[in-house]
Amino acid sequence: MLTLFLQTHDMNSRLILHALIALTILFSSACRQNIPNSDFDVRKVDQNVRNLTFSNVKLKRQPTPDLLKPPTETYVLGPGDVLEIEIAEVPGTLARTFVMPDGMVFYNLAGGVRAEGLTQAQFAGKLSQALKKDYAKPVVNVSLVEVRSRRYSILGRVFQPGIYPLRQPTTLLEAIAQAGGLYTSSFSGFTEELADLSNSVVIRNGKILPVNFDKLVRQGDALQNIYLRDSDHIYLPSANSSTVLLIGAVALPQAIGYKDSLTLIDCIAQCRGPAKGAYLKEIVVVRGSMDKPQAALVNLQDILTGKATNVLLQPGDIVFVPKRPLGLLESTMELVFQDAARAIAAGEGSRVAGGNQSPTVTIPLSSPSAAPSR
Repeated sequence: MLTLFLQTHDMNSRLILHALIALTILFSSACRQNIPNSDFDVRKVDQNVRNLTFSNVKLKRQPTPDLLKPPTETYVLGPGDVLEIEIAEVPGTLARTFVMPDGMVFYNLAGGVRAEGLTQAQFAGKLSQALKKDYAKPVVNVSLVEVRSRRYSILGRVFQPGIYPLRQPTTLLEAIAQAGGLYTSSFSGFTEELADLSNSVVIRNGKILPVNFDKLVRQGDALQNIYLRDSDHIYLPSANSSTVLLIGAVALPQAIGYKDSLTLIDCIAQCRGPAKGAYLKEIVVVRGSMDKPQAALVNLQDILTGKATNVLLQPGDIVFVPKRPLGLLESTMELVFQDAARAIAAGEGSRVAGGNQSPTVTIPLSSPSAAPSR
């Protein structure tokens, strides 16, 4: 009797188990039929994106006549300048010194005398006045031995990037030559592989000057060979850069590395999102060379609310998030380039200060293989 009970119980258990398995299979099949994208793979790129349509922007970017003239103003002393000072007809007073970071010069018994912002003659006069208490009618001679207060930087694809003293009137081509020339490939000997001349820039006072490096280097156009000024920054980016520059009203403006693909949402998310008060209805995406840029306007607010499709970016794009509604596209481009100049100067300046020979980030202004407008 007990054996019969156990056999019956075991049979019922197996029947129940089989029934449960059958129901599970049926339920799973039904779910797979009703759930879209059941083969979803988080590693795959979202296909629900679109390519941008660009418009050409006409810009008048030609060096003005004043940029092509050597500086004529009298040199004024600044911190770091090395001086040789002597009191005329007083033996043993010849000494070499330099302008301190605070602009002062210490010489003989005069103590500290301010030299910053003065010409050599003006400083010699002030020093003579300071020495009158110890010398009868002192005549001071001041010679500038080495210029260190006026400098320019040249970074990117040159053989010797760095900061150089601006000792005399120096043209852009002379600056490139002093830096060892454009970096070339050891295999082909061509510069085109490494330096993107169409997007190389000269930055002055936070603005990009209208210089066409392609015409200057390849065509020898003398109208592009401007004279440098104190604190100018020259940057020749790599032609093989793979970044997107996000600037404007975002929490952390920076260059975003481009791997397989990059969407506008991903790009802004990596910069910690828009800043407070950012105008999201007219995001500007710039593509193309400095002289012939292309621009597209994107309504990020519609994308975030599901009313529009996310967009794909390309290496070398500049994404600009404005703080307010934009005006003419031509004037907007100047604003974009100005913000890009600040990003370039900040990124490359920190690299030089840290003594790093390879850029921590590559900040391009376009991609050589940018898609044409449709």
